[in-house]
Amino acid sequence: MTRFEQQYEEWMQRQLAEEPNAQRSEILRKGLGHGSVAFLRSVWFPAVGHFHDLRAEWEVRDFGNGYRYLDLAYRPGGAKGGIEIQGYGPHARDLDIVRFKDLCRRHCLLALDGWTFLPIAYPSIVDEPKACQQLVLAFIGKFVATDVPASLSWLEAETVRFARRLLRPFSPAELESHLRVSDRHARRVLHDLVERQLLDIASGSQRARTYRIRV
Repeated sequence: MTRFEQQYEEWMQRQLAEEPNAQRSEILRKGLGHGSVAFLRSVWFPAVGHFHDLRAEWEVRDFGNGYRYLDLAYRPGGAKGGIEIQGYGPHARDLDIVRFKDLCRRHCLLALDGWTFLPIAYPSIVDEPKACQQLVLAFIGKFVATDVPASLSWLEAETVRFARRLLRPFSPAELESHLRVSDRHARRVLHDLVERQLLDIASGSQRARTYRIRV
């Protein structure tokens, strides 16, 4: 059994043990859909390394006194982060007008209730897992100060968090402005984090021009 499989199984069993709602328990016992498992295996777990604060098939009440189930809910400190895996078939080719309108209404009502959504297309999980991992790290960064190695200095830790929040490479000048340090100091921090294999050089050969988080 791989590390992912072990932690995934423990995570599912923990949710079942803690869930008093019979309907959600039944959904969890049936197992998650292929798209959700693929997302967790190829995107979430490689990027995050654990399933803390993540809930599968999370029940929410809609404005019509009904119940909806989110593919995944991210709830650190009670935050409302929703992740929906958009399969190409049901959500693109075969979605009739009634279901399409209901899907849009569902997202609107949950957004008005304070939920932040991260829709992930299933083909992107298969074709672009690294890009999806970047999205996940940025998504998590909206809710929590993500974990960084305890050995990092404050400036190094903030640089890693800064890099995780961005969806693009960034320049030393941008980091200099963010940290309010000199160009030389910013470049020294970046060089050290590349040496620690926490950042990668995104562009530049003789002299690095941009950097990005390593995933």
